[in-house]
Amino acid sequence: MISLPQGRGRHRLRQACFAAVLSFMVAMAHASEPVGTLGIVGSDTMAGLMLRWGEQLGERHPGIRVQLQASGSASAPPALAAGTTRLGPMSRPMDEEERQAFIQRHGYAPVEVEVARDALAVIVHRHHALESLRLAEVDAIFSRSRRCGGERDINRWEQLAIDDRAGRIELHGRNPASGSYGLFRQRALCGGEYRQRLNEHPGSAAIVAAVTESREAIGYVGLNHLTPGVKPLALEDAEGSLSFPGAEQVRRGDYPLSRALYLYANLPPGEVLSGPERALLELILSPEGQQTVTELGFVALSDAALASQRERLRLDGSLP
Repeated sequence: MISLPQGRGRHRLRQACFAAVLSFMVAMAHASEPVGTLGIVGSDTMAGLMLRWGEQLGERHPGIRVQLQASGSASAPPALAAGTTRLGPMSRPMDEEERQAFIQRHGYAPVEVEVARDALAVIVHRHHALESLRLAEVDAIFSRSRRCGGERDINRWEQLAIDDRAGRIELHGRNPASGSYGLFRQRALCGGEYRQRLNEHPGSAAIVAAVTESREAIGYVGLNHLTPGVKPLALEDAEGSLSFPGAEQVRRGDYPLSRALYLYANLPPGEVLSGPERALLELILSPEGQQTVTELGFVALSDAALASQRERLRLDGSLP
Protein backbone atom coordinates (compact mmCIF):
# COMPACT_ATOMS: atom_id res chain seq x y z
CA MET A 1 0.00 0.00 0.00
CA ILE A 2 1.35 3.45 -1.01
CA SER A 3 1.07 6.18 1.61
CA LEU A 4 0.54 9.79 0.54
CA PRO A 5 2.76 12.51 1.98
CA GLN A 6 1.32 14.63 4.75
CA GLY A 7 1.46 18.38 5.49
CA ARG A 8 3.89 20.32 3.32
CA GLY A 9 4.63 17.24 1.25
CA ARG A 10 1.00 16.92 0.22
CA HIS A 11 0.88 20.66 -0.61
CA ARG A 12 3.94 20.34 -2.84
CA LEU A 13 2.38 17.35 -4.58
CA ARG A 14 -0.78 19.34 -5.30
CA GLN A 15 1.31 22.18 -6.71
CA ALA A 16 3.25 19.77 -8.91
CA CYS A 17 0.05 18.18 -10.20
CA PHE A 18 -1.49 21.59 -10.91
CA ALA A 19 1.64 22.67 -12.78
CA ALA A 20 1.62 19.47 -14.83
CA VAL A 21 -2.04 19.93 -15.77
CA LEU A 22 -1.43 23.58 -16.66
CA SER A 23 1.56 22.68 -18.83
CA PHE A 24 -0.53 20.03 -20.59
CA MET A 25 -3.32 22.52 -21.28
CA VAL A 26 -0.85 25.09 -22.66
CA ALA A 27 0.77 22.43 -24.85
CA MET A 28 -2.63 21.38 -26.20
CA ALA A 29 -3.56 24.99 -26.92
CA HIS A 30 -0.35 25.48 -28.88
CA ALA A 31 -0.86 22.19 -30.69
CA SER A 32 -4.24 23.42 -32.01
CA GLU A 33 -2.92 26.89 -32.88
CA PRO A 34 -2.85 27.30 -36.69
CA VAL A 35 0.65 27.82 -38.10
CA GLY A 36 2.15 28.12 -41.56
CA THR A 37 2.73 30.47 -44.47
CA LEU A 38 -0.38 31.63 -46.31
CA GLY A 39 0.41 32.47 -49.93
CA ILE A 40 -2.15 34.73 -51.63
CA VAL A 41 -2.13 35.77 -55.31
CA GLY A 42 -4.54 38.20 -56.97
CA SER A 43 -6.15 41.64 -56.95
CA ASP A 44 -4.14 44.85 -56.76
CA THR A 45 -7.28 46.73 -55.72
CA MET A 46 -7.54 44.51 -52.64
CA ALA A 47 -3.83 44.60 -51.78
CA GLY A 48 -4.26 47.08 -48.91
CA LEU A 49 -7.10 45.04 -47.46
CA MET A 50 -5.19 41.77 -47.67
CA LEU A 51 -2.08 43.30 -46.08
CA ARG A 52 -4.06 44.79 -43.19
CA TRP A 53 -5.94 41.54 -42.65
CA GLY A 54 -2.60 39.76 -42.73
CA GLU A 55 -1.25 42.02 -39.97
CA GLN A 56 -4.34 41.42 -37.83
CA LEU A 57 -4.10 37.68 -38.46
CA GLY A 58 -0.50 37.70 -37.25
CA GLU A 59 -1.59 39.43 -34.04
CA ARG A 60 -4.25 36.76 -33.44
CA HIS A 61 -2.08 33.84 -34.54
CA PRO A 62 1.67 34.61 -34.38
CA GLY A 63 2.44 31.31 -36.10
CA ILE A 64 0.83 32.41 -39.39
CA ARG A 65 2.68 34.48 -41.98
CA VAL A 66 0.97 35.96 -45.06
CA GLN A 67 2.78 36.35 -48.39
CA LEU A 68 0.88 38.51 -50.91
CA GLN A 69 1.46 38.78 -54.64
CA ALA A 70 -0.83 41.57 -55.90
CA SER A 71 -0.48 41.11 -59.66
CA GLY A 72 -4.11 41.85 -60.53
CA SER A 73 -7.33 39.86 -60.44
CA ALA A 74 -6.45 38.01 -63.64
CA SER A 75 -3.50 36.38 -61.86
CA ALA A 76 -5.69 34.66 -59.24
CA PRO A 77 -7.49 32.00 -61.36
CA PRO A 78 -4.36 30.49 -62.97
CA ALA A 79 -2.57 30.44 -59.59
CA LEU A 80 -5.55 28.67 -58.02
CA ALA A 81 -5.78 26.21 -60.89
CA ALA A 82 -2.05 25.46 -60.76
CA GLY A 83 -2.19 24.95 -56.99
CA THR A 84 0.40 27.64 -56.24
CA THR A 85 -2.15 29.31 -53.97
CA ARG A 86 -5.33 28.20 -52.19
CA LEU A 87 -6.77 31.72 -51.85
CA GLY A 88 -7.19 34.29 -54.64
CA PRO A 89 -8.60 37.80 -54.09
CA MET A 90 -10.47 39.24 -57.08
CA SER A 91 -12.22 42.57 -57.62
CA ARG A 92 -14.52 40.98 -60.21
CA PRO A 93 -16.28 37.63 -60.52
CA MET A 94 -14.27 34.78 -62.02
CA ASP A 95 -15.41 34.29 -65.62
CA GLU A 96 -16.56 30.98 -67.08
CA GLU A 97 -13.32 30.26 -68.90
CA GLU A 98 -11.35 30.74 -65.67
CA ARG A 99 -13.78 28.54 -63.74
CA GLN A 100 -13.58 25.77 -66.32
CA ALA A 101 -9.76 25.81 -66.25
CA PHE A 102 -9.90 25.28 -62.49
CA ILE A 103 -12.53 22.53 -62.75
CA GLN A 104 -10.56 20.73 -65.43
CA ARG A 105 -7.52 20.66 -63.13
CA HIS A 106 -9.22 19.81 -59.82
CA GLY A 107 -12.55 18.21 -60.71
CA TYR A 108 -14.66 20.72 -58.75
CA ALA A 109 -15.36 24.47 -58.82
CA PRO A 110 -13.60 27.05 -56.63
CA VAL A 111 -15.59 28.48 -53.73
CA GLU A 112 -16.55 32.14 -54.15
CA VAL A 113 -16.62 34.19 -50.94
CA GLU A 114 -17.81 37.81 -50.91
CA VAL A 115 -15.65 39.73 -48.42
CA ALA A 116 -16.52 43.42 -49.01
CA ARG A 117 -18.30 45.83 -51.34
CA ASP A 118 -16.74 48.47 -53.55
CA ALA A 119 -17.52 50.65 -56.55
CA LEU A 120 -15.73 52.30 -59.41
CA ALA A 121 -15.94 56.09 -59.31
CA VAL A 122 -15.50 58.21 -62.42
CA ILE A 123 -13.19 61.05 -61.37
CA VAL A 124 -12.09 64.47 -62.61
CA HIS A 125 -9.84 67.20 -61.19
CA ARG A 126 -11.09 68.61 -57.88
CA HIS A 127 -11.69 72.07 -59.45
CA HIS A 128 -13.48 70.72 -62.50
CA ALA A 129 -16.95 72.22 -63.10
CA LEU A 130 -18.45 68.87 -64.09
CA GLU A 131 -20.66 67.26 -61.42
CA SER A 132 -22.34 64.35 -63.20
CA LEU A 133 -22.42 62.35 -66.44
CA ARG A 134 -25.00 60.22 -68.15
CA LEU A 135 -23.93 56.59 -68.54
CA ALA A 136 -24.16 56.97 -72.32
CA GLU A 137 -21.75 59.91 -72.05
CA VAL A 138 -19.27 57.89 -70.01
CA ASP A 139 -19.36 55.25 -72.74
CA ALA A 140 -18.95 57.83 -75.51
CA ILE A 141 -15.91 59.26 -73.70
CA PHE A 142 -14.06 56.01 -72.96
CA SER A 143 -15.27 53.68 -75.73
CA ARG A 144 -14.91 53.59 -79.48
CA SER A 145 -17.96 51.36 -79.96
CA ARG A 146 -20.68 53.36 -78.08
CA ARG A 147 -22.81 50.33 -77.23
CA CYS A 148 -24.60 52.20 -74.43
CA GLY A 149 -26.56 54.39 -76.85
CA GLY A 150 -24.44 57.51 -77.33
CA GLU A 151 -25.07 59.30 -80.63
CA ARG A 152 -21.48 60.45 -81.16
CA ASP A 153 -17.99 60.11 -79.79
CA ILE A 154 -17.08 62.62 -77.09
CA ASN A 155 -13.47 63.68 -77.54
CA ARG A 156 -13.44 67.25 -76.21
CA TRP A 157 -14.75 68.89 -73.06
CA GLU A 158 -16.74 71.53 -74.93
CA GLN A 159 -18.97 68.75 -76.31
CA LEU A 160 -20.36 68.46 -72.75
CA ALA A 161 -21.30 72.17 -72.66
CA ILE A 162 -19.05 72.98 -69.72
CA ASP A 163 -18.49 76.73 -69.48
CA ASP A 164 -14.95 76.77 -68.11
CA ARG A 165 -13.49 73.75 -69.84
CA ALA A 166 -12.28 73.18 -73.41
CA GLY A 167 -9.71 70.95 -75.02
CA ARG A 168 -9.08 67.29 -75.71
CA ILE A 169 -10.15 64.88 -72.94
CA GLU A 170 -7.30 62.84 -71.42
CA LEU A 171 -8.36 59.28 -70.63
CA HIS A 172 -6.89 57.25 -67.76
CA GLY A 173 -7.76 53.71 -66.68
CA ARG A 174 -6.38 50.37 -65.52
CA ASN A 175 -4.55 47.77 -67.58
CA PRO A 176 -6.20 44.52 -68.77
CA ALA A 177 -4.82 42.48 -65.84
CA SER A 178 -7.01 44.47 -63.46
CA GLY A 179 -10.50 43.47 -62.42
CA SER A 180 -11.42 47.17 -62.55
CA TYR A 181 -10.55 47.26 -66.26
CA GLY A 182 -12.93 44.39 -67.00
CA LEU A 183 -15.74 45.61 -64.77
CA PHE A 184 -15.67 49.14 -66.20
CA ARG A 185 -15.69 47.74 -69.71
CA GLN A 186 -18.68 45.54 -68.92
CA ARG A 187 -20.76 48.02 -66.91
CA ALA A 188 -19.79 51.47 -68.22
CA LEU A 189 -19.02 50.55 -71.85
CA CYS A 190 -21.78 47.93 -72.19
CA GLY A 191 -19.12 45.38 -73.13
CA GLY A 192 -17.61 47.62 -75.81
CA GLU A 193 -13.99 48.36 -76.64
CA TYR A 194 -11.82 50.99 -74.99
CA ARG A 195 -10.36 53.79 -77.05
CA GLN A 196 -6.80 53.14 -78.16
CA ARG A 197 -5.66 56.43 -76.62
CA LEU A 198 -6.64 55.29 -73.12
CA ASN A 199 -3.64 55.67 -70.80
CA GLU A 200 -3.46 52.28 -69.06
CA HIS A 201 -1.96 52.16 -65.57
CA PRO A 202 -0.90 49.13 -63.50
CA GLY A 203 -2.33 50.67 -60.31
CA SER A 204 -5.14 53.02 -59.30
CA ALA A 205 -2.82 55.41 -57.45
CA ALA A 206 -1.25 56.37 -60.78
CA ILE A 207 -4.68 57.23 -62.21
CA VAL A 208 -5.48 59.45 -59.23
CA ALA A 209 -2.10 61.19 -59.60
CA ALA A 210 -2.67 61.82 -63.32
CA VAL A 211 -6.16 63.27 -62.78
CA THR A 212 -4.95 65.35 -59.82
CA GLU A 213 -2.29 66.95 -62.02
CA SER A 214 -4.45 67.71 -65.08
CA ARG A 215 -7.77 69.50 -65.40
CA GLU A 216 -8.21 67.92 -68.83
CA ALA A 217 -8.14 64.37 -67.43
CA ILE A 218 -10.83 61.87 -66.51
CA GLY A 219 -10.43 58.38 -65.10
CA TYR A 220 -11.98 55.66 -62.96
CA VAL A 221 -10.79 54.15 -59.66
CA GLY A 222 -12.07 52.16 -56.71
CA LEU A 223 -13.56 54.07 -53.78
CA ASN A 224 -10.59 53.45 -51.50
CA HIS A 225 -8.31 55.41 -53.84
CA LEU A 226 -10.28 58.67 -53.72
CA THR A 227 -8.27 61.66 -52.46
CA PRO A 228 -9.01 65.37 -51.98
CA GLY A 229 -7.25 66.00 -55.31
CA VAL A 230 -10.05 64.43 -57.37
CA LYS A 231 -13.83 64.71 -57.60
CA PRO A 232 -16.08 61.64 -58.01
CA LEU A 233 -18.97 62.24 -60.39
CA ALA A 234 -22.60 61.28 -59.96
CA LEU A 235 -23.96 59.03 -62.71
CA GLU A 236 -27.31 59.53 -64.43
CA ASP A 237 -29.29 56.56 -65.75
CA ALA A 238 -31.60 56.47 -68.77
CA GLU A 239 -34.54 57.69 -66.64
CA GLY A 240 -32.60 60.73 -65.44
CA SER A 241 -32.00 59.51 -61.88
CA LEU A 242 -28.68 60.50 -60.34
CA SER A 243 -26.68 58.07 -58.24
CA PHE A 244 -23.59 58.89 -56.20
CA PRO A 245 -21.09 56.23 -55.00
CA GLY A 246 -22.05 56.50 -51.31
CA ALA A 247 -21.74 53.62 -48.86
CA GLU A 248 -25.44 52.78 -48.64
CA GLN A 249 -25.97 53.02 -52.41
CA VAL A 250 -23.01 50.70 -52.93
CA ARG A 251 -24.11 48.25 -50.22
CA ARG A 252 -27.58 48.03 -51.77
CA GLY A 253 -26.18 47.85 -55.31
CA ASP A 254 -28.12 50.96 -56.42
CA TYR A 255 -25.03 52.70 -57.79
CA PRO A 256 -24.49 51.30 -61.32
CA LEU A 257 -20.75 50.69 -60.92
CA SER A 258 -21.06 48.90 -57.58
CA ARG A 259 -19.22 45.61 -57.22
CA ALA A 260 -18.45 42.85 -54.77
CA LEU A 261 -14.90 42.00 -53.75
CA TYR A 262 -14.20 38.28 -53.62
CA LEU A 263 -11.83 35.77 -52.14
CA TYR A 264 -11.81 32.52 -54.13
CA ALA A 265 -10.79 29.37 -52.28
CA ASN A 266 -9.64 25.93 -53.37
CA LEU A 267 -11.97 23.93 -51.15
CA PRO A 268 -13.01 20.39 -52.18
CA PRO A 269 -16.75 19.57 -51.84
CA GLY A 270 -17.76 18.28 -48.43
CA GLU A 271 -14.69 19.68 -46.70
CA VAL A 272 -14.39 22.74 -44.47
CA LEU A 273 -11.60 25.24 -44.15
CA SER A 274 -8.93 24.49 -41.60
CA GLY A 275 -5.61 25.89 -40.43
CA PRO A 276 -4.40 29.30 -41.71
CA GLU A 277 -7.10 29.56 -44.40
CA ARG A 278 -9.88 29.13 -41.85
CA ALA A 279 -8.23 31.60 -39.46
CA LEU A 280 -8.05 34.25 -42.21
CA LEU A 281 -11.69 33.84 -43.27
CA GLU A 282 -12.79 33.87 -39.62
CA LEU A 283 -11.08 37.23 -39.28
CA ILE A 284 -12.33 38.71 -42.55
CA LEU A 285 -15.96 37.77 -41.84
CA SER A 286 -15.84 39.08 -38.26
CA PRO A 287 -16.77 42.55 -36.90
CA GLU A 288 -13.05 43.34 -36.60
CA GLY A 289 -12.38 42.33 -40.19
CA GLN A 290 -15.33 44.32 -41.53
CA GLN A 291 -14.25 47.36 -39.51
CA THR A 292 -10.99 47.18 -41.45
CA VAL A 293 -13.03 47.23 -44.67
CA THR A 294 -14.61 50.53 -43.62
CA GLU A 295 -11.35 52.04 -42.38
CA LEU A 296 -9.66 51.42 -45.73
CA GLY A 297 -12.40 53.16 -47.72
CA PHE A 298 -14.41 50.15 -48.90
CA VAL A 299 -17.98 49.23 -47.88
CA ALA A 300 -18.58 46.57 -45.22
CA LEU A 301 -21.01 43.72 -45.85
CA SER A 302 -24.47 43.80 -44.30
CA ASP A 303 -25.14 41.52 -41.33
CA ALA A 304 -27.25 39.28 -43.54
CA ALA A 305 -24.50 38.98 -46.14
CA LEU A 306 -21.93 38.19 -43.45
CA ALA A 307 -24.13 35.48 -41.96
CA SER A 308 -24.68 33.98 -45.41
CA GLN A 309 -20.96 33.80 -46.19
CA ARG A 310 -20.13 32.29 -42.79
CA GLU A 311 -22.87 29.69 -43.19
CA ARG A 312 -21.63 28.68 -46.66
CA LEU A 313 -18.13 28.12 -45.25
CA ARG A 314 -19.45 26.50 -42.04
CA LEU A 315 -17.27 28.82 -40.02
CA ASP A 316 -19.55 28.61 -37.00
CA GLY A 317 -19.20 24.83 -36.82
CA SER A 318 -16.37 22.75 -35.49
CA LEU A 319 -13.11 22.05 -37.23
CA PRO A 320 -12.91 18.73 -39.11
